[in-house]
Amino acid sequence: MNLTIRPLLTLVLLLCGAAASAQSPQDAATDTTTAALPGDSVYQLDARAIDTQGRLLRWSDLRGQPQLVSMFYANCHLMCPLIIENAKAVRKQLPEAERQRLGVAMISLDPKRDTPAALAEVARNHRTPEDWRFLRPAPDDVPGLASVLDVRYRFREDGSINHTSVLVLLDAQGRILARSEVVGAAPDPAFLAQVRAALAAAN
Repeated sequence: MNLTIRPLLTLVLLLCGAAASAQSPQDAATDTTTAALPGDSVYQLDARAIDTQGRLLRWSDLRGQPQLVSMFYANCHLMCPLIIENAKAVRKQLPEAERQRLGVAMISLDPKRDTPAALAEVARNHRTPEDWRFLRPAPDDVPGLASVLDVRYRFREDGSINHTSVLVLLDAQGRILARSEVVGAAPDPAFLAQVRAALAAAN
């Protein structure tokens, strides 16, 4: 019996070794989510955030599709609602198939007050699509996120925050493709064209 099993075991080990050696390093890299990022990717920043469901994710988890990204805070009653409505208007101008390929992430500047429940309420009030991300970063990660997105902000004594009101377009690997300063709910036509071009390039 042992004489029968030993040759079979040897054959199995040889076949497994051949299969492993047949996979190139490039194939192995594409099988993971830790493949090297471009040097100018904003996802090079090591940051964490919690979504409205209380789930922890890495900043780099947004990679894989073009993204509209902005920074805001829940207690803002002027520019932040316009940022959200502007992003909704950009999405509305796209065909349905393209909408599904554009990620949207709204990142809080005020994680001490913007709990997942508070962010979920903002999402409900604005009737945003279910796949949009409203993220509460760790307080120590806010300056880094603001820096890579070139968002300037300053807390005021009354608790409000002066900040850059902007939508940032990222490609699938986190490189900044375009920016749109938000001044109203209607999207900038030039920025909308850049969104469409990014989606076409990623197709």
